[in-house]
Amino acid sequence: MKLILKENVAELGYKDDVVEVKDGYGRNYLIPQGKAIIASNAALKQLAEDQRQRAHKLAKIKEEAENAAKALEGLKLVIGAKTSSTGTIFGSVNVLQIAEALSKAGHEVERKLIFLKEPVKEVGSYKATIKFHKDVVTEIDFDVVSE
Repeated sequence: MKLILKENVAELGYKDDVVEVKDGYGRNYLIPQGKAIIASNAALKQLAEDQRQRAHKLAKIKEEAENAAKALEGLKLVIGAKTSSTGTIFGSVNVLQIAEALSKAGHEVERKLIFLKEPVKEVGSYKATIKFHKDVVTEIDFDVVSE
């Protein structure tokens, strides 16, 4: 089933992307939630016209995303967590804590843009991926230390 995404969907695509998904996923989740519409000929023509009109706006958005990514270059965060004597964290460090640490460092990043490759459950050094735009992705380093 071909769909046009109306908003960014993690692990699937970005707004205005035409994606191919299984029928059940499209009919039972994406369309009822308002996240996508069926990619009919009329909808595809409308999408092409909308993209043509928004081309300069998209260029500005991409430029802002690149500037935000450049501002984070070389940034290393330190996140404190309560740990046991062996260095295991009680719970885990999640994207909310990374977003808060970025905010304290003076960089406002929405938490839904931050992704971790694996759960952070021990003290150490890790990387988080921040997807500002579909073409602008950056990684930041962060250390988890015991409080």
